[in-house]
Amino acid sequence: MKQGFNSEMYMEKQTEHILERISRFDNKLYLEFGGKIFDDLHAARVLPGFDPNGKIKLLHKLRDRVEIVFCVNAADIEKTKMRADIGITYDAEVIRLINLITKMDIMVSSVVITRYNGQSAVEPFLRRLDMMGIRHYKHYNIKGYPADINTIVSEDGYGKNEYIETTRPLVVVTAPGPGSGKLATCLSQLYHEHKRGRTAGYAKFETFPVWNLPLKHPVNLAYEAATADLQDVNMIDPFHLEAYGVSTVNYNRDVEAFPVLRTILERVTGNPDFYRSPTDMGVNMAGLCIYDDDAVSYASKQEVLRRYYKTACDCKLGKEKQSTLDKIETIMQQLGINPKDRPVVLPAEEKSADCGMPAVAIELADGTIVTGRTNSLMSASASAVINSIKRLAGLDDKILLISPIVLEPILRLKGDILGSASSVLKLDDVLIALSICAATNPTAALAVNQLKSLRGCDMHSTQMLRSGDEGTLRKLGINVTCKPVFPAKDLLI
Repeated sequence: MKQGFNSEMYMEKQTEHILERISRFDNKLYLEFGGKIFDDLHAARVLPGFDPNGKIKLLHKLRDRVEIVFCVNAADIEKTKMRADIGITYDAEVIRLINLITKMDIMVSSVVITRYNGQSAVEPFLRRLDMMGIRHYKHYNIKGYPADINTIVSEDGYGKNEYIETTRPLVVVTAPGPGSGKLATCLSQLYHEHKRGRTAGYAKFETFPVWNLPLKHPVNLAYEAATADLQDVNMIDPFHLEAYGVSTVNYNRDVEAFPVLRTILERVTGNPDFYRSPTDMGVNMAGLCIYDDDAVSYASKQEVLRRYYKTACDCKLGKEKQSTLDKIETIMQQLGINPKDRPVVLPAEEKSADCGMPAVAIELADGTIVTGRTNSLMSASASAVINSIKRLAGLDDKILLISPIVLEPILRLKGDILGSASSVLKLDDVLIALSICAATNPTAALAVNQLKSLRGCDMHSTQMLRSGDEGTLRKLGINVTCKPVFPAKDLLI
């Protein structure tokens, strides 16, 4: 993918801006941290050149000044809410993130249980935090939140929340997912800090929407597509326009909530001009680091198409509403694109039509399209990946990297002994067999070494993938879309 974003410049500008914001507030800033700390793949796809782990690298750079506070909603623990992309519960995700972050010598100071009202399901999680030596605090439901400001900003509101002990100038407040209470935690801390005579500050770090790009810029529309299930929209920040005469972009929920938030901030701090607009709250510098708008715009349009196919498949599976797909189709109309504008779609469909079997197409980094079809031994995904790494290794397509003599016993094992219903081998089965062959076959070893070159490549399948293949492709870093069609006559994938 053609690059269009300067990650090094972003790190420098973002660091400078956060440090400047800390200096405004008596050297104490609570920074609400949105999105993923690790593997921000959406940002990497729409801003080619963006480091998907840029956020955690930024925190590592500031590690002597920063500490992290995790928020998790007690109701989410009780309902065993899952992070869909990796399939683990929110409380387990907090533990996973704490382990990863502390290994990087970044301080995780505590975990806050928000909206707590005595849920028994929370207790095992608290005991586990105790065993790990992680401090934890409880924040409670506030009657009338967020409208009853007199109660919120009182000892019966923020005042009854436990004060989180912190020691560093920058306190990053983050969470395993949305609705975890990050903002309320930050405001509660401001209340307690000001009660203690400290002029602490609050700011928000969200990468999207990008405030200094046009409202209908493909980057911002790609964010709308990514959040289409919420039916939210980007909009011009009217408060910023009124205060400064400058047009900026913000999220409709932030704009709608700002009058109440501004009143709470004024009541907590006594400063009527703490912030004059939602845009003022943000510290995101991403828009200043785009150096090729055409590359970024193209990448963002491709992301919208990926979201379209993903949502269409989810609708087919009953996991998403038709209104979400309708929203993405509206965004596609605004961008002037259609589903076949994804370069791998037509080659996959043509391959399938030619062979009468499910097919897959992969676009390599140089723009070459490689296809594969389902055969008697392996899935279309496995065929396409094998054909791709042959091409990347400069090997003739007729060369057999894995002998059928190796694959057939694996297929019999899966079917006759393990009871697999699949009549072909999945991608992970084939890659394991290839790796075994690579131990004694230099040609196979040459092909295996090319697997890492598939990261970031695009792929399209003429039918929905079974979970095994989809998971392996995700680990390889391939951006996959599928036609919303069940495999053969199988309604289970």
